[in-house]
Amino acid sequence: MDFPTARELDDEDLRLLDAARTVIEANTDADSADADGIHTVGAAVMDAEGRVFPGVNLYHFTGGPCAELVALGSARAGGAREITRIAAVGCHGRGVLAPCGRDRQVLSDYHPAWRVIVPTEEGLRSVAVADLLPGSYRGPEAV
Repeated sequence: MDFPTARELDDEDLRLLDAARTVIEANTDADSADADGIHTVGAAVMDAEGRVFPGVNLYHFTGGPCAELVALGSARAGGAREITRIAAVGCHGRGVLAPCGRDRQVLSDYHPAWRVIVPTEEGLRSVAVADLLPGSYRGPEAV
């Protein structure tokens, strides 16, 4: 997939990834990378002040909240008002995970200018949320 805004990771991106890895490794209930669990993905968001807010997913067959959405709620509850970037990783070294379709839509609707760390053919890159849903529908209020 082509990401027009892709750029190499900077120190803040690396700090964000470290926070996401740390939170899931400390809180996963899966015994291994291929084992089932309720908490298998960690995410972190960074605000404009450089503060990092982590979250973990809550798997449920009805579509429990993804780690990214939990981290967003954690950030807001922690006083963050301007988020700049977000990243998610799988437990047991599964690596960086691109946001699922629901998360892409939420991020695109509310925060299209944010940056997201995703795996690409060239390695990990930071891309604009808008790159994840090219040509997406934007309501009249967004015009």
